[in-house]
Amino acid sequence: MITININPVAFLNVRWYSIAVTLAIIVIILWLAWQVRKGAKISYDTVLTAAVVGIPSGIIVSRLLHVIDNIVVAKLHPELALAGQVIDYTQHLGQIIRLDMGGLTIYGAVLGAALGIWVYSRFSKFQFGYLADLIVPGLILAQAVGRVGCTINGCCYGLPTSLPWGIVYTHPNSPAHIGVAVHPTQVYEIIYLLIMFGVVLMLRRRLKHDGSLFLVYLVLYSAWRIGIDFLREGTPFFFGLHQAQFTGIIVLAIAITLLVLRAWGTRRGKEAIS
Repeated sequence: MITININPVAFLNVRWYSIAVTLAIIVIILWLAWQVRKGAKISYDTVLTAAVVGIPSGIIVSRLLHVIDNIVVAKLHPELALAGQVIDYTQHLGQIIRLDMGGLTIYGAVLGAALGIWVYSRFSKFQFGYLADLIVPGLILAQAVGRVGCTINGCCYGLPTSLPWGIVYTHPNSPAHIGVAVHPTQVYEIIYLLIMFGVVLMLRRRLKHDGSLFLVYLVLYSAWRIGIDFLREGTPFFFGLHQAQFTGIIVLAIAITLLVLRAWGTRRGKEAIS
C-alpha cells in the first residue's frame, strides 16, 4: 500500500488542490500561447480575452453543477445531508460562494468555459471550433495537473481496495477515509489523460472539420467518467448514478451524434463530387 500523509492545506488557508487548479489554468494559457507562436491562426489578444472570459465562466458553471448536485441529493436523501456527506445549499446560501473547501466539477469547468468562449466568439472574428480544437491537448494536460492536486489533497478517491497500489491517507485533515486503503482513481485518471493526450496529438491533423477534435475529447473523457465513477465514492444523483455519470451520458450522446452527422455530411459531399 502507498501511504500519503500530506496536509491538504499547503500554507495559510491555501490548499494543494487550489494550487493545482491555478497551475492547470496556467498550463492551458501557456499551451495556447505556444500554439500562437507556432503559427496558429489566432492572435494573442484573442487568446487572452478568451481566457478572461472562459476562466470565470468555467468556475461559475463548475460551482453551479456542484451546488445543484448537492441540493438534489440532499432533497432525495435527507439522511446524507444530516450525516454531512452533502450540503443542502438551500439551507446554507452563504456557502455557495465559498470555494476554499473545493466543490468544483471538471465537467462544469469545461462546459462553462466552452459556453463563455462560444458566446465571445459570436462577438469576435474567430471560429469557436478552431480555438476549441487548439485548446484540447493543453486542456488534457491541465486536467492531469489538477488530478495531481486531487491525489495530494485526498479528494476524488476510489472505493476501498486490497490491491497493492491502494492509497492510504493518514493525515487528519484529509477528506478521505483515514487509514483505509482506496483505489487511487486520481492516478488512474492521470494515466488515462496522458494516453488521451497522445491520441489527440495523432488525430489533430487528420480531422478536417473545426471542432471535431473537441468532440472526440468529449467522447473519450465522457466514456472514462461514466466508467471510472463506478470505482469512486460518491452520492447518487439519478437512477443510482453520480452526477458526473449522468452528465457524461448526455455529453457522450450529443458528441457522438455530432461526429456521426459530420462524417455523414462529409461522405455525402464526396459522393456528390464524384
